[in-house]
Amino acid sequence: MAFKYPKPTPKGLWRRTPPAIFPPILGALGMGLAWRWGAASFGVPGEAVETLLGALTLLATFALVAYAVKLLRRPAVLFEDLRILPGYAGVSAAVLCLEQLISVMAPYAPLEARGVFWLALALHLGLLASLVWVFFTAPGVQRRVTPAWHLPWSGLGVAGLAAQHLGLSGLATVLFWAALALSMMIWAAAAEQFRRERVPAALRPLMAIHLAPMGYVGALAWELQMSGLGHALAAVAVVVALVMIVSARWLLEAGFSPLWGALTYPAASTAGLWLMAAGRWHLAGGLMLVLGTLITVPIAFMILRDWAAGRLAIKTNAAVA
Repeated sequence: MAFKYPKPTPKGLWRRTPPAIFPPILGALGMGLAWRWGAASFGVPGEAVETLLGALTLLATFALVAYAVKLLRRPAVLFEDLRILPGYAGVSAAVLCLEQLISVMAPYAPLEARGVFWLALALHLGLLASLVWVFFTAPGVQRRVTPAWHLPWSGLGVAGLAAQHLGLSGLATVLFWAALALSMMIWAAAAEQFRRERVPAALRPLMAIHLAPMGYVGALAWELQMSGLGHALAAVAVVVALVMIVSARWLLEAGFSPLWGALTYPAASTAGLWLMAAGRWHLAGGLMLVLGTLITVPIAFMILRDWAAGRLAIKTNAAVA
């Protein structure tokens, strides 16, 4: 991955939509879905949560349309975004946003949600093919494992959850095993890399992404009645979450940046897993739900404010269509 010098933006709507808008939106959607599970525990009316999910659906749809317009202007801009770290994470998060919208829609419009699901799955597989091409055409120094790899590869678990919510259990099972295997490979490669190399302070917030697959792959395990694997992933998530909390000063040493969006969706997916597991995990889920909400709201606000002000594209070196 590499950062590029910013280019002047030609006139025209959404020519430089920054992919960095999507990680905090993904986190907000995940937190909304976690509140759908945990609202009753806090005495929050279900209608309020569904209203929130409706507002987040509009926000995610607007962001997806803005990025789609950029791609339609010049499709090759996708590969330029994928070659830089904020773009890699952001484009991958955009696809996961679309898949999470399916879980939001499924209780209300299952037929329409199924149509969106097949579109999202096609986009996800197309993204994976694009990433393989980018990997093999990139300079050797850029062929490094980063935590952002979890989003497109382990993120098949998010597609699996959407499939399960639409009653496609067979496909959900295939996506579960694929996501679990890919997660383990990325964790192993990242652990070896962490042992050998020092993580620059600016990139440390991305380390939180390692927690995310435990949440959505674990949740899918529970949905598929694989309670043993669900318990195991929930337990590992406790250890990793505690390490992240204890290491917060180290993780955030460089100060606020758009990469802080990487803190939002791991908190959301972990809260959802523990709430779904219920029983002895319920208290942990409730605590993470509150903590995750307190983290997600200000981070999403600051990143989206930078987008509205035109600063986010420059800060993240977003490609220009």
